[in-house]
Amino acid sequence: MNSLNPKKLLLSKWTAVTPVAKQKHFLVSRVIQPDQPSDPIESVEIEAVFSKATQTIAWRELQHDSVWRQGWV
Repeated sequence: MNSLNPKKLLLSKWTAVTPVAKQKHFLVSRVIQPDQPSDPIESVEIEAVFSKATQTIAWRELQHDSVWRQGWV
């Protein structure tokens, strides 16, 4: 399991273990802030490097080694 700090995820690089539609490398393009500043961060927006497609995921999904690897491998 990858240990992560949600406040330091912005512009971090990730590799999908199982690429879908040639989308293997991703960049965290935005950390989605909660409505209340005291609430914890729950999601991030990732952008595929190949297609520039974006999707919103829970930042905790990036901790699963079976799905994501940190950096571009």
